[in-house]
Amino acid sequence: MRLKFTRKMVMIWLLALLSSTGSLLAQNRQEFSLNEAIKFAVENNINVKNSGLDALSSEARIQEIRGVALPQVSVAGSISDNLIIQRAFLPAKFFNPNAADSDPPIAVQFGVAYSGNATATLNQLLFDASYRLGLKAAETYRQLAQKNIMASKIGVAEQVAKAYYGVLVNEQQIKLLDLNIARVDTLYRNTQALNKQGFAEKIDVSRLEVQVNNLKAERQNVKNLVELSYYLLKFQMGLGINDNITLTEQIQDIDLDAMERATVQSSAEFDYNQRIEFSTLQSQIQLADLDVQSVAKLYYPRLTAFANYGYNTGRNRFGEVVGSPWFNSSVIGLNLSVPVFDGFQKKYQAQQKRFTLQKAQNSGQLLKNSIDLQIRQATITLGNSLQTLRTQKRNVELAQEVARVTKIKYQEGVGSNIEVLDAENSFRQAQTNYFASLYNFLQTKVDADKANGKLYIGN
Repeated sequence: MRLKFTRKMVMIWLLALLSSTGSLLAQNRQEFSLNEAIKFAVENNINVKNSGLDALSSEARIQEIRGVALPQVSVAGSISDNLIIQRAFLPAKFFNPNAADSDPPIAVQFGVAYSGNATATLNQLLFDASYRLGLKAAETYRQLAQKNIMASKIGVAEQVAKAYYGVLVNEQQIKLLDLNIARVDTLYRNTQALNKQGFAEKIDVSRLEVQVNNLKAERQNVKNLVELSYYLLKFQMGLGINDNITLTEQIQDIDLDAMERATVQSSAEFDYNQRIEFSTLQSQIQLADLDVQSVAKLYYPRLTAFANYGYNTGRNRFGEVVGSPWFNSSVIGLNLSVPVFDGFQKKYQAQQKRFTLQKAQNSGQLLKNSIDLQIRQATITLGNSLQTLRTQKRNVELAQEVARVTKIKYQEGVGSNIEVLDAENSFRQAQTNYFASLYNFLQTKVDADKANGKLYIGN
């Protein structure tokens, strides 16, 4: 039996297939606002994950240090085959009291052919001043590891925010290009009609056709740029290049004036600890200070306890080693180590570490000055960028009005085609300048938030 497919059946099948494919793509598509994109990135970006692994490694190192104070137990055992037993020489009188003093000594073997022993040893730290200081350093080291994670997250948030804004600007640019193409294309078709009726020259049609083609080529370039911007954003977020995402925010939703006011207010209320670099440096200064103190602790005595318990045996035949009795032994004691003189090594070690501490403190003051400069620069640059953006926006409005009036004059026969093309080029250039200034403003806003320590304050 052969099935007969009609055109209608094929079309229904194709529509069903396209519908199911579209539904599948929609299910796999993820939507992100800017904050959601940053949150996703700090959870999935490879650099942040590696910083987390560094923190786990630091935690393991801390536990390793703590283990020094726990009992240290070791077990050892051995069986030896004494191939050639060493001889000891004893005076002849040891065996024969009547022997003369000049008689040669007698060689005697001390030992057996086979020997075995098994021991268990326990060592316990009782007092070590440098160890107690090491525990304090361990907590600071843990804080430093967490701050390094935060620094990685801030870096990722910066890159994601800039990439996100890049996508929004490019998508908005495509929308305006579509409007430009539609407007110029309409003018081109009208001019074609006028040319057929003898009211417009062929060269006017050709000029408009060139304009339309240039706009379409520019749109394709911007479309490719949008695609590249999405790739960059997904890379910064830790997504795969082929993952489907949708951005829920638009350029129109951004309040530029509110952005500027928030940045100025942040600058006025700034605290240096809001900058992760400064907070991290404070932890490094604490570690350097503890490092200086650790040298002084090396002058203190060190006290440990030990205990040893074991068995040993010895026989001239290997088979008797296992079956013969093993004899036990045990010893306990204390080890006290008191440093007396080390050739001034600790003295000069302390000097080196104090110099390192002073350098870190100097770096702290330098970082403060650098942060102050960054905030001033970011605030001024942001204000300039906003002023430029407002100017370019006004230029777009003026250029649009000029293009509108010039088109009307041309259609009424009181203007030239050259004037229309010049007006359209000026309008398009004004739009290009506007989007460049808009992108620059948004990038500057991200830099300003970073300078004020407000870019990312999550966990």
